[in-house]
Amino acid sequence: MHSRQGFIERGIADITASLERAIFSEELARKDGLLQNLDPRVKVITFLALLLAVNLSQGLLIIVVLYFLTLLLASRSRIPLCFFIKRVWLFMPFFTGLVALPALFNIFTPGNPIVTLWQTDRFHLAITVQGLRTATFLVLRVGVSVSLAILSVLTTPWATLLKALRILSLPQVFILTLGMAYRYSFLLLHTANNMFLARQSRTVGQMSGRENRRWIAASTTTLLAKSYHLSQGVYLAMLSRGFRGEAQMLGTFQLKPSDWLWGATFLALALLAILM
Repeated sequence: MHSRQGFIERGIADITASLERAIFSEELARKDGLLQNLDPRVKVITFLALLLAVNLSQGLLIIVVLYFLTLLLASRSRIPLCFFIKRVWLFMPFFTGLVALPALFNIFTPGNPIVTLWQTDRFHLAITVQGLRTATFLVLRVGVSVSLAILSVLTTPWATLLKALRILSLPQVFILTLGMAYRYSFLLLHTANNMFLARQSRTVGQMSGRENRRWIAASTTTLLAKSYHLSQGVYLAMLSRGFRGEAQMLGTFQLKPSDWLWGATFLALALLAILM
């Protein structure tokens, strides 16, 4: 009985935690911090330039410096560093490591061996200097790139960020789809959370694994059906309110002298990092 309830409780806890993280991120975007006070268009352009610098730079030291610059910007934007670092590095090394791990070995990256793992007359397996450098480059580049992307999202309300992306001439349908997916994913998470709570409150006695699997399948089908009907209803509501293919957002952007200074400084910094 305890294991069955533990599964349900973990599901409720995970969904609730996702909602809490989303709400906390919106609160961070509205704080009075360094990046929150910048024009979103300038922020998008400079962060893209820094992303290019991270991925085009050929020096490990430069990438490390850019990462510490990212941490400094997060601190000045009143983002808890522990929360920010865990959000980037908790799962990212696992997935990136699966890609970077083969590059360590001489089979994929020939070079000077630093650690010999297996050696016979016909087979030699070792970690090479060139392989270690390649893997380190990959992990650092992905980590810094993800840090910059998360920092941009944490310091900009989602609707404002989507509006700022129009400066890149992205298709309107792409931006609209992102906005709708972000907004209604929370509603579906809330619906799933209510379904778990309702099931837990009505469960008496021990349920078999077959009954649990049947309930999960039925709940998934119900959730998909609700999401489909919700999308239809939202689209009809948008049409009835004058939607003709382009979403109109309130508010205007206005560049300040500090925005021009920020943009010029960080574009120059990104260019310098690439050239070095």
